[in-house]
Amino acid sequence: MTPLPAQRPQTTVVLAMSADGKIADAHHSAARFGSAIDKAHLEERLAEADATLFGAGTLRAYGSTLRILSPSWLQWRHEQKKAAQPTHIVCSASAQLDPQLPFFRQPLPRWLLTSPTGAATWQNRPEFERVLIFSTFDGTPDGIIDWQTTLKQLSEWGIERLLVMGGGTLVAALLEANLIDELWLTICPLLLGGSQAPTPVEGTGFLEAVAPRLELLSVKTVGQEVFLHYRLPRTSNFI
Repeated sequence: MTPLPAQRPQTTVVLAMSADGKIADAHHSAARFGSAIDKAHLEERLAEADATLFGAGTLRAYGSTLRILSPSWLQWRHEQKKAAQPTHIVCSASAQLDPQLPFFRQPLPRWLLTSPTGAATWQNRPEFERVLIFSTFDGTPDGIIDWQTTLKQLSEWGIERLLVMGGGTLVAALLEANLIDELWLTICPLLLGGSQAPTPVEGTGFLEAVAPRLELLSVKTVGQEVFLHYRLPRTSNFI
């Protein structure tokens, strides 16, 4: 197992995408094109994690989140002295979330990672166990998130293994900060197309000369799907 870097969680991204590299259609609908095997694969990665992080857009699209239901993984977490469900952390600067979403009725621990403005909406409410204010580079509420400091804060809350489940904007920000250790991609047998359909890495993109390089750890084909597992080599500006 890869040793944990100091002062931040080991961070893994898990995404399913179409054969043309889209994680949702052009309407940003919930992506349900993965098979039952892919869902079991995601549940396994979730079982290994202390917390999972995802953006507000991902939550709005699905309305709920994945829970660990497998008796074997629930037993494994019990034996590891972990909570039955990892903490589910929603990242949203605005925190404009519908409290009627099924997510808020699911039996699991929920945290919110947001700006001071977003935090004011949800403080002293029952929906989130913790409301965390992310750090920014310039200290202003609308500044760019300082992800290294923010992940260090998550580590201080006991998060050693973090699973990122989307979306592409969040993945791009963590990649730019060199904070992703492993990447799992499931290639599913369909073509979505469309310039507005989101990809695993959104944002402004990377020039080829400085694009993050991946080390392929494994390739597995199950049915019509291909499961790719990558590691991102460490760089000098990791925490």
